[in-house]
Amino acid sequence: MAAPPPAAALRRWEREQARLRAGVVEEDTEQWQKDPSFTGLERVGGVDLSYIKGDDSSACASLVVLSYPALEVLYEDCRMVAVSAPYVAGFLAFREVPFLVEAVQRLQQEEPKLKPQVLLVDGNGLLHPRGFGVACHLGVLTDLPCIGVAKNLLQVDGLTRDEVHREQIRSLQREGDSFPLTGTSGRLLGMADIRSREYIRKQLCSPLEVVSSGALSGKKETGLDD
Repeated sequence: MAAPPPAAALRRWEREQARLRAGVVEEDTEQWQKDPSFTGLERVGGVDLSYIKGDDSSACASLVVLSYPALEVLYEDCRMVAVSAPYVAGFLAFREVPFLVEAVQRLQQEEPKLKPQVLLVDGNGLLHPRGFGVACHLGVLTDLPCIGVAKNLLQVDGLTRDEVHREQIRSLQREGDSFPLTGTSGRLLGMADIRSREYIRKQLCSPLEVVSSGALSGKKETGLDD
């Protein structure tokens, strides 16, 4: 396992997040985003790093593009990568985003017509201690709308895994069921919903209207979501 970075590196990462955070676009900019049926959305991408069991320095960086709504595979890019940056809660992007950016760049060079109109990212977006999770980070660097999909609730802005939250999770029974994740600041940070009837997994997503250049909110490693 990589050694944790020194305090100076963490401060530098925080400054970089603050600088890039200014590039997040929280309003819908594409016409398909404003249509409840997503008319005009034709290509959806997904990215993730999957780690070799027992080896947190070897991972498969994947980018897949599907047609929408047929969900036929249009493009696949999967490459083994050597991960050197350590995992630090709140700074997942510095560990994984460089490989994801490279995957997007290869797509743009090899098959520019298959560039996705939106990317699903394994990680949070605005639902983050500094409001700039891995989905925001990737969105700003690639200038692509990003929807982060997280598996765990980050307890920020007053959001807690209390009994009220657990009861809300239990109420999600059917595909399409959801409830908002609103912080004490009054800001909508995400949505909790169910994505599949066959394999019902409670997932957390940033709000669908936040998909312009930065965020919609998983991380397998240590069970944390950045």
